[in-house]
Amino acid sequence: MVGERIEQPKGRFALTQGRLVLPREVIIGKAVVVEGKKIVGIESPDSLGSEVEQIDVAGRYITPGLIDIHIHGALGHTFNEATVEAFTSIIEENTRRGVTALLPTVVPAPIPHLVKCLEFSRQWMGQSGVRSQVLGVHLEGPYFSTAQKGALDPASMRTPDDGTPDALLEHQDVIRIMTYAPELPGALELTARLAKLGIVPAAGHSMARDEEVLAAMQVGLRHIIHIWSAQSSTVREGPWRRPGLLESALVFDGLSAEMISDNKHLPPTLMKLAYKCIGADRLCVISDATNGAGLPEGAHFRMGDVEYEVHDGVGMVFDRSSFAGSTTLLNQMVPILTNVVGIPLVEAVRMATLTPARVIGVDDQKGSLEPGKDADIAVFDEDFTPWRTMIGGQWAYAT
Repeated sequence: MVGERIEQPKGRFALTQGRLVLPREVIIGKAVVVEGKKIVGIESPDSLGSEVEQIDVAGRYITPGLIDIHIHGALGHTFNEATVEAFTSIIEENTRRGVTALLPTVVPAPIPHLVKCLEFSRQWMGQSGVRSQVLGVHLEGPYFSTAQKGALDPASMRTPDDGTPDALLEHQDVIRIMTYAPELPGALELTARLAKLGIVPAAGHSMARDEEVLAAMQVGLRHIIHIWSAQSSTVREGPWRRPGLLESALVFDGLSAEMISDNKHLPPTLMKLAYKCIGADRLCVISDATNGAGLPEGAHFRMGDVEYEVHDGVGMVFDRSSFAGSTTLLNQMVPILTNVVGIPLVEAVRMATLTPARVIGVDDQKGSLEPGKDADIAVFDEDFTPWRTMIGGQWAYAT
């Protein structure tokens, strides 16, 4: 069930008999106490008064709500559609998965269409409802290198010196992250402008060399999207080896990075390398789910004017030359991080909660089970199948 059909707790209540996943440890024998929209304490159940309702979660994991800062769609819909039907379908599916907050991620399209997406997202953010919260938009493009287009439509790609950023940045209040290729003409000016506006400048779909990344970092670049995917790597020029965006993400401490952890985009060895180099405090897991998420094998789906297929558990272009986003949602990635990559559970959960919250500057409100933070909480079975999702102290989903 999603939303208003769920019986809600009243007054002060506590989630008990669970395994609490805190930022640095998993603890048992404690309860998460909630009042109103906030977490108010981590206490022993024995200390709770009789007026506190106790909700027994029967040994399940109690985690902060998951936060996906890079997601395009699900169930045949994409956020580029900018319709009530699309947003409702995608967001309710994420609510069912224990995702309590997300950034609708919009792919390159004509500028008027991108403006429409930003305007619709602003309207959506102004609505109430117990479902995954939209914290802003991740504008992925349109200022990308066509040589690193991946599955994106090159017809909508531009350079940031063409005057079009003005139309997009009129909606600065909606944009949380803007991703672009830092080597393009006008990119340094765009970087500085985004940083001044409080928008996270992020690099991706890029042929940048490390010196171009460093130049962008000096004026505000601080995030790299989907490591290894659609980014430059080391090339040789005569006897010289020139590092690219990939090596920059692995080496430069001033950058956070995203990793698609569906065990398709990256094999375990590369996921392990990213984790070892970057660490759980700067490396966040993202779904990069497209509208193929939740669709059966062989299903076709579209992003803009381009059609793709769900093949071997991932989105692909028809000639199999490129992935087209994942078809795996965030809760399904946590077991891959723990069981396949070998990351400790507390760090895997942190990569899906507190780290993305820190990237977009909401870690003072979300991302961990700490008193004073929003009561955005997920309760998972052992395999991270969601049992219940709580947003702002209210159940948004229950099995």
